[in-house]
Amino acid sequence: MTKTVWVFPGQGSQVKDMGVDLFSLPEAKEKLEFAQQILGWSVPEICKSEEKLSHTPYTQPALYTVESLLVDLMRSRGAKPQLVAGHSLGEYVALYAAGVFNFQAGLALVKQRSELMNKADEGQMAALMGFDREELEEKIAQNKYKDVVIANDNSPAQVVISGTKAAVEEIIANIKVKRAVKLKVSKAFHSPFMESASAEFEKVLDSVPFTDAEIAVISNVDPTPATAAEILKERLKRQIVGSVRWREISLQLPEEGVERVVEIGPGKVLTGLIKRTCSGLTLQNVSSAADLPN
Repeated sequence: MTKTVWVFPGQGSQVKDMGVDLFSLPEAKEKLEFAQQILGWSVPEICKSEEKLSHTPYTQPALYTVESLLVDLMRSRGAKPQLVAGHSLGEYVALYAAGVFNFQAGLALVKQRSELMNKADEGQMAALMGFDREELEEKIAQNKYKDVVIANDNSPAQVVISGTKAAVEEIIANIKVKRAVKLKVSKAFHSPFMESASAEFEKVLDSVPFTDAEIAVISNVDPTPATAAEILKERLKRQIVGSVRWREISLQLPEEGVERVVEIGPGKVLTGLIKRTCSGLTLQNVSSAADLPN
């Protein structure tokens, strides 16, 4: 049997009309009704609006819902992974796919997570491509106010830094980088600027029961497989302020004997990152109903 990991993209992968071919399927009806009750708005309607879909309180629940529907459809066709992992918001879908909580509990968590993160102080994030890692880490360590961090360590050649606007611009101006792209976000996600949101969200997490995972989960803050409910919850508590260690997750896959990677959700960001980090893995993308296995 080919050892397979399912991976789930996070915020930034959303696209207008994502899930449009899923929403009319009979299998999706019940979950969309649950989503409407929990969120107070329609996921299919929000997915029609590029402008609304760009706002965190809409983006994260919409992505969670669309990716969870794809998980259900994959399962209905007999597909099952041996490992799961998700990038930032995608970790919640990974936990759902692993049976740690049901769809409703996961969506309620994502709703509160997105609202708390959206209330955080203003900040800036920027993707850096083609840089010297040692130089970057040195400049971050030298930053006088300690107000910039590596938020997403995506691959050997790509990271995302996060912090105040001034600090992010200072780093970009003082390192050799092939390309720097400021992200269309106004918050410093996965940085100490999320500490207040993280503290409030920790109380929410404590109130939600987790069960042991049926499938091992590789977490953002600790890229080693785990199934114990208490470990997975503790890792999730650190996720909002912690760095997404995707490069290390990618490197862990061959160590776990993984041969095939299936990215479930809009776009091909994660398989692209994994391809640039590891060789010899079979990569597959499931973004819509048309991509589902027979």
